[in-house]
Amino acid sequence: MEMNTRRGFLGGVAAMAAAVAGVPKLFAQPVPVPGKRHAPNAHVDGDVYYFYGTGSNDGYSDHITITDPFEKHVTRTMDALKKDLESNGCSMDSILQLQVFLCLPLADGVTMPTGKARFDAHQAQYEALNKIYHTYFSPGKSPARACMALEWIPGDSLIEMVGCARVINPAA
Repeated sequence: MEMNTRRGFLGGVAAMAAAVAGVPKLFAQPVPVPGKRHAPNAHVDGDVYYFYGTGSNDGYSDHITITDPFEKHVTRTMDALKKDLESNGCSMDSILQLQVFLCLPLADGVTMPTGKARFDAHQAQYEALNKIYHTYFSPGKSPARACMALEWIPGDSLIEMVGCARVINPAA
């Protein structure tokens, strides 16, 4: 048992106390449901589903890279998000809030723009995102959204989305 941090020590003490008392371990991580792609931090609280970062390689057997067209990243991310929402009793129109993170491709052989050219590259991504993004929602139903440009996104994705949605079809 790792005891070299306060959290590790307290977790160990809690585990020992739980074992002695015959109750489940305190601070235990939730066990992922087989067949579900979401991580333990994606969860439902009441009638709201909180989803973690969904990117262009989530839920796919093939893998695209940062040198693939940005529009392909957006479409795959939106499709993966839609699938995740529907498997958790939500719909695209039930999204309450969305944070969208974009980044420019960082790869050998790809020149990173600077100054105004960098701003223009981010602006072009933002406009390409909007053309695809709005096709996934009913008229007037697109959620509150924040869009941010980052230096890097994990998983060879040029886009990632985080947010929450109202559960409209709860699991029985």
